[in-house]
Amino acid sequence: MSIQVKRPKQLLLFGICLLIALFLGLLDYFSGYELSFSVFYLLPVWIAAWYIGLEAGVFLSLASAAIWQTSNYLAGEAFTNPAIPYWNTLTRLAFFIVVTILLTRLKRLLELERSQARIDFLTGVLNSRAFDQILVAEIQRSNRYGHLLTLAYVDIDNFKSINDDFGHSTGDRLLQIVARTIHDGLRASDHVARLGGDEFSILMPETGAEAGLSVVARIQALLENEMQKNHWSVTTSVGLVTCLKPPPSPDKLIQLADEQMYFCKRAGKDCIHSTIFTG
Repeated sequence: MSIQVKRPKQLLLFGICLLIALFLGLLDYFSGYELSFSVFYLLPVWIAAWYIGLEAGVFLSLASAAIWQTSNYLAGEAFTNPAIPYWNTLTRLAFFIVVTILLTRLKRLLELERSQARIDFLTGVLNSRAFDQILVAEIQRSNRYGHLLTLAYVDIDNFKSINDDFGHSTGDRLLQIVARTIHDGLRASDHVARLGGDEFSILMPETGAEAGLSVVARIQALLENEMQKNHWSVTTSVGLVTCLKPPPSPDKLIQLADEQMYFCKRAGKDCIHSTIFTG
């Protein structure tokens, strides 16, 4: 079996796990076969499985079982049947591997649950809770380094008519298309979230008013093209806020962008209205 540990930290951790197993083997050897440290071999197995992965955990399981068997053999353990030590080794190996599989599956489930807690179940973009956390971090970073910060609030015009005329399944598909189109039109450093219903928010760190307006106008054009492809008579109203100084709170920033979006609504929809926050 070959182990592919790509990152240096994982390679170091794998080496430490192997050293722990060897150390336990020495303890087994010097303490004699009457005193066993076999349960402690779970430590390196657990560390490898949890922090590196399944393959590393299986390899440490094999290594631990082999080290345990070798140390007991060298310590002079005697058995009534020569097959007993091999049976003991296989049962310990099976136990280690079962623990490895359970640990890696548990970690995968925890990561999935953590991811789902941050993702909107329908559209696949960030949900409002995760967006608030990112917004707090970006405001703090903006305050520390003096970076510009631009936030867009996107509302889908006439969305209710889609649900009424075509059904909620079509409305859901429209929201998914909107989320994907916005996401694909942003930089890796930008963030998009569904705040609820047919409202989305776009956070653009280190982005000034002109650049932010250019990004939003391009995304609005892409969305219009997608709506026309599907023969949906909907448009978008966008409120845009660029902060020259950090806002006092995330709620205040979202409120400012929301107000600009409502200016679009009152002006006839299908437009972008922007402002600059100077503190």
